[in-house]
Amino acid sequence: MASPPSTSRAWQFSSAKGGLDKNLHINDSAAVPKPGPQQHLVQIIACAVNPIDYKLVELPFIGGFLGGKNATPCRDFAGRIVTPAAGSPLKAGQLVFGLAGASPIAGGAMAQYALATDTAVTSIPQGLDPVDAATVGIAGLTGYQTIAPYVKQGDKVFLNGGSGGVGVFAIQFAKSFGCHVTTSCSTANVDLCKKLGADDVVDYKKGDVVDALVASGKKFDHVVDNVGYPSTLYYRAHEFTTPEAKFVVVGGEFSYNAITTTFGRLFRPGFLGGGKRKLISYMMKPTVEDLNSIGKLMSEGKVKAIVDTKFLFEEGAKAFEKIKTGRAKGKIVVVVDEKAGQ
Repeated sequence: MASPPSTSRAWQFSSAKGGLDKNLHINDSAAVPKPGPQQHLVQIIACAVNPIDYKLVELPFIGGFLGGKNATPCRDFAGRIVTPAAGSPLKAGQLVFGLAGASPIAGGAMAQYALATDTAVTSIPQGLDPVDAATVGIAGLTGYQTIAPYVKQGDKVFLNGGSGGVGVFAIQFAKSFGCHVTTSCSTANVDLCKKLGADDVVDYKKGDVVDALVASGKKFDHVVDNVGYPSTLYYRAHEFTTPEAKFVVVGGEFSYNAITTTFGRLFRPGFLGGGKRKLISYMMKPTVEDLNSIGKLMSEGKVKAIVDTKFLFEEGAKAFEKIKTGRAKGKIVVVVDEKAGQ
C-alpha cells in the first residue's frame, strides 16, 4: 500500500456538554496517528456506534476527563491494514475487523485512519462484507463471550433484550450452539427476534417479564441481562432457572441508582433478600480467538449482521442522534470509505 498522508478527516469532540452529538465536528486536517510497536495503522472502511461511545463521555465531571481534547469516538471498525504491528501475521493491504484504540469512549474509528492493538484485530474471512464485519466489535464480542463459555447444546437460555446491538448477536450465537432461546423485547421487535431464531419471545409491553418467565414453567440454564431492568429479574431468578444457572449482567444505566443496584446484586446475601443464583458482572475483553470464531460463524451464514441504519461519513453526528433514541433494531453503521474495501 502507498504511505498514508500526514493528515486526514476525522470526527472529533472536546466536550460532550449538552450531548456528544451536539459537539461532534469534522476536522478535515486531523493528524494521522502514529502506531506504536503493538499497534496497526488501519484505513477505516466503516465503523459502528455503541451506547458506551456516548454514555461515559456524557457523565458529569468524569466525561470531560475521559474524552480529552480533539477526541475521536467509536471502537468497532472494519478496515485495511496500512502499517502492521511489529511481528504480526497480518500484512499491509489485508482486510481486518475488530476494535480500534484503547480508550472505552474515544477509540478513534470514526475517521479515515485509526490505530488498533494487535490483540483486538483479525482478518476478515472470505465472503464476509467489511461493512457487516464492522458491526461486530463490542456488541458481537459481548454477545459471544456471555454465551459461548456457559452453554451447551440443548440448554435453555433467556436473553433480556433481544433486539439491541448485543441481543441480535446473542440470539444467533445461542442458536448456533444448539440452545433453546427465549428473549424479551417490545411489541415492535417481536418479529425481528423470531426471525433471528428465538424460540419464544416475551413482549415486555404486554406484561411483567418475570411473571411471564415463571408462568412458562421453563427452567433456564443460563440468563443474560442486556438491559439492566427490571431489578426483580435477578432477585427472582431462582423461580425460573436451574440451581446451576449463571446470571450474566451486561446492560444498565450509568447512574447512582444503577451503581447501588449492581452492588446490591453482587453483595447482598440470599437470606437477606439477595439473589440465589451465581451473578457474573461481565467485562468485555477483545481476543483474536473470539473474533476469529465470530468471523467464521458469519462467513458460514450461521450469524448475520443486523444493521438498523447506515450513515455516510458526513452524517456521523446523526448516527449518535439515532442511537440515543434507544429504538435501533440492531447496529448503527457509519460508512467511512467503502472504496477502501474494494
